[in-house]
Amino acid sequence: MKALPRLLAALLGLSSLGAYAAWPDKPIRLVVTFAAGGASDIVAREIAAPLAKALGQPVVVDNKPGAGGTIGGTEVVRAAPDGYTLMLSNSTPLSIGPYTLAKPPYDPVRQFSHVAMLGTAPVLIMANPQAGIASLKDLPKAVAASKGELSFGSGGPGSIGQIVGEMVKADLKLKMTHVPYRGGAPMSNDLMAGLIPLGIDVITAYVPLLKSGQLKGVAVTSRSRSPLAPDVPTVVEQGQPDLVADNYFGVSGPAGLPKDVRDKLAGALAEIIAQPAIAKRFEELGITPLKMSPEQFAGFVEKQIRDWSPAIKAADLKP
Repeated sequence: MKALPRLLAALLGLSSLGAYAAWPDKPIRLVVTFAAGGASDIVAREIAAPLAKALGQPVVVDNKPGAGGTIGGTEVVRAAPDGYTLMLSNSTPLSIGPYTLAKPPYDPVRQFSHVAMLGTAPVLIMANPQAGIASLKDLPKAVAASKGELSFGSGGPGSIGQIVGEMVKADLKLKMTHVPYRGGAPMSNDLMAGLIPLGIDVITAYVPLLKSGQLKGVAVTSRSRSPLAPDVPTVVEQGQPDLVADNYFGVSGPAGLPKDVRDKLAGALAEIIAQPAIAKRFEELGITPLKMSPEQFAGFVEKQIRDWSPAIKAADLKP
């Protein structure tokens, strides 16, 4: 009789392994923590179709914007760790957003399984062409012309755009007011309409608007110019090396994701970003593909949290 509990446990273990070996056997939800049309949304939709093909199940993009990416992040943390709820992870819901709130809603390191890095992209500081802002040196004049205070838009509170804006404000000693949106698309609409003079966000969604002249590039927060916007000078060229900042894109799931599911996902995503068509599309979006193991990606997220911490504390964004 003593052997019976051990036998039952072994059978249960085999049953569990069999369930995960069959993964996936239903659609997968890929949560995006911003509204449709922004950088994260674009990247999610670019990888959704090839990932669905690789896994043999639909991958449904689900936009859950708000609260510095933490609304979508909280949904993922609370989901069952079965591989059917994932997140298009980036700097905002993992490295920045939780720490701009009085009480972080989750631990970005311990409450996620970080599966795969996809790539990095610089942040773009951009202006309405009629605002008369062509470089960082024009910002003090723009502040003076706007009666002492300049507004800038971002993809939301706690976003990388807001943090970079606060860094610009501190480094150049300017009075600037943050205008948060529920994603990059509504922000850029108001920027093009002249309702705000300045916008700050990851470069990915804005290259066509720069090329068409609907927006004016002021600076990119990288050490070298973006090949997609070669006429836009870097923050380093403009004498502001402390403003260097990159956003990252990856895929994460809830903590406790089974290793076989995690590894299958990581392998599929590594193959996807190596595909010539995806590599070309990432290049068009200003994204540099970057392959990492799950362990390396988890370490990268932890390092990003440490790197962004001083800027978040200096900006004093907690309510």
